Amino acid sequence: MSIAVFGSINMDVTAYMHRLPKPGETLQGKEYKLGLGGKGANQAVAARKLGSEVAFVCRLGSDDFARPAERELASYGVDLSLVAKDEDGATGIAIINVGEGGENYISLIGGSNLRLDATDVARARPALEKARVLLLQLEVPLAASLEAAAVVRARGGTVILDPAPAPEGGLAAEVLQAVDIITPNETEAGLILGWQPTTPEDGLRAARELRARGVATAVVKLGAKGLAVAGPGLEAIIPAFRVTPIDTVAAGDSFNGGLAHALEQGKPLEQALRYAAACGALSTTKKGASAAAPTKAEVDAFLAQQ
Repeated sequence: MSIAVFGSINMDVTAYMHRLPKPGETLQGKEYKLGLGGKGANQAVAARKLGSEVAFVCRLGSDDFARPAERELASYGVDLSLVAKDEDGATGIAIINVGEGGENYISLIGGSNLRLDATDVARARPALEKARVLLLQLEVPLAASLEAAAVVRARGGTVILDPAPAPEGGLAAEVLQAVDIITPNETEAGLILGWQPTTPEDGLRAARELRARGVATAVVKLGAKGLAVAGPGLEAIIPAFRVTPIDTVAAGDSFNGGLAHALEQGKPLEQALRYAAACGALSTTKKGASAAAPTKAEVDAFLAQQ
């Protein structure tokens, strides 16, 4: 497989609100949707919709949420052979509130996602050894993710870590050294570094600090302010694309799926980041998580207009 994803799969219950409720407040919403989510599934679908072959290593429960999750994955053409089921487990779910401007807050219940371990790495080894790019997140146990990373890197593949949700205590240097590219947003960079970037210049400083801690390439996503990258032979601030967002859920996952696809296709890093930024921007113009990821045709048409 060209791209492997080792990570989480959820069903998302998303409520669309006129505004986000305050603590203790009950509000009437506009509508809700039930759809595929989880950072791993979102990334896998995002890369697949762009045309990459994707092997997705994950765990579902054996409950009523598992069937629609599998059905949606299959509808996008994601390889299901490495999707395991826990007979006594529950499929992960996310409860999401989305405000009028696309801002959101999310509650996760990990379920079977939290059971990924070395046995999953072992059953996925043939696919991991063939992968040119591996996508990781932090919604599954870190130890298993690092084992998967070691398999891919031993065969010359590239490992991309989206450090979300970022742990309160940050990430140890050995974690940063175990991956090739890290892609935090401002909040995640703040939790890792102890200070939060707020400007593009701050983002570049943060990317440099992450490199100093051991990762080869750091990409700090700054939303509408663009992104900052520090890597071998490249330090740059890349402006954001102008869109009108309606739902920012999974924009980072579409970004990472787009980055993996572009690198797997042989694009140089700066060009791959611009492509990924277009994927993330386009995803905010649609509702949903996996469903909002753009197709290759949509990204190509969008970039042709820029």
